[in-house]
Amino acid sequence: MKMNSIGLVELSSIAAGMEAADKMLKTSEVELLLSRSICSGKYMVMVGGNVAEVQTSVDAVADSLDYAIIDTFVIPNVHQDIFPAISGHSSAGKLEALGILEAFSVASLIEGADAAVKAANVKLIEIRLAMALGGKAFCTLTGEVAAVTSAVESGAQIIGSKGLLVNKVVIAQPRKELLSEMI
Repeated sequence: MKMNSIGLVELSSIAAGMEAADKMLKTSEVELLLSRSICSGKYMVMVGGNVAEVQTSVDAVADSLDYAIIDTFVIPNVHQDIFPAISGHSSAGKLEALGILEAFSVASLIEGADAAVKAANVKLIEIRLAMALGGKAFCTLTGEVAAVTSAVESGAQIIGSKGLLVNKVVIAQPRKELLSEMI
């Protein structure tokens, strides 16, 4: 299966989340990438595949389980840094300027992180999704100050357009000890 797109559905119900995962897999030729409960009693389902199949699977759930939908997305041509950052297998190397995006939803944060790394020459360090965060999510990235600033602004614009931006920060010369707090 050619996987150039990811889709995510974030739901307010664990039962609806499991139903959503099943419906997404039965509706389209997609691969299940992540299906789990997250903090504050929410559930998230992420699938991958070609853009049309991923869109069909997300639309099927959005139409039938709209009462439980918190947020959704489909990202065509997802940036390759997204998966290692979600799984915690990303390596920052050295810490230059540090950018942080924080969102009220997992879906909006991943969309913002994808936009950020596509907007400027930065390295995504980590994406933390809702576990021990009260349902929020955040990502960290590094690079030159101007690039990090541009990336954070691009990501914040996407998250903010949904009204889900908690905060955005750029630290020009972070102390190296901060890297030990990530990943």
